[in-house]
Amino acid sequence: MKDIQYYITPPHQCSYIEGRAARMVFLDPVKRIDTVTLSELSRQGFRRSGDFVYRPECNHCRQCLSARIRVDSFKINSSQQKALKRNKDLRLETRATYHATDVHYQLYERYIRLRHADGDMYPPSREQFEKFLVDSCTNSFFLEMWLGDQLMAVATCDHLDDGISAVYTFFDPDLPQRSLGTFAILQQIEWAKRNQLPYVYLGYWVPSAPKMKYKAQFAALEVLMNGQWTCLPDHLSDQEIEELSKSLGPVNQMIQIY
Repeated sequence: MKDIQYYITPPHQCSYIEGRAARMVFLDPVKRIDTVTLSELSRQGFRRSGDFVYRPECNHCRQCLSARIRVDSFKINSSQQKALKRNKDLRLETRATYHATDVHYQLYERYIRLRHADGDMYPPSREQFEKFLVDSCTNSFFLEMWLGDQLMAVATCDHLDDGISAVYTFFDPDLPQRSLGTFAILQQIEWAKRNQLPYVYLGYWVPSAPKMKYKAQFAALEVLMNGQWTCLPDHLSDQEIEELSKSLGPVNQMIQIY
């Protein structure tokens, strides 16, 4: 950890809150890191995207909370139980991300085009896919969900010494009734449980961001606040989420990007 070189980005438009500026601290992307190092960085609130391991460093804002699920305390709710039943016909496989095939990219491309056409990952490309999900500075794998010979969903994960980090999930966008995103998280929880690992790291949770509301529905959620991992009440209500967001500071303050 001592020989890691850190850098910081200039202010740029925040991806989560409109009108806010953001800055990121990141590691030297050329340096490959081992599982022990990534695990310690994850406990400190860092996140991996491709070869970049980063953490928000926004002095004016505390809305980005690192979140993780305590596997041994997780309790499934009724909607998650339904997602589990809807997908009981799927089988699971794993493979290293560097063994990605055209099948993986085709599913990713469809997912981005149909679910995230308004996002900064649109339009998708093979180069983008490889830099984002295939290339990795550490040990990463795909947790795949198949229906026969059809790939239905892929959860990209990093090995940690105290769990797995859920990097990104993409799935068949034509089957919303299956709730494949929820099912993928449930399978990551189960994978960690089978391997006797205590946590599934979900990345950043922004309470004021509607697209991230689903993370608060997973029981036994912990968030990193003021340098400490804090347990949240199970299945937070909308009002509780709003109150938490307010406690982290204003979200509607415009910040000039220079």
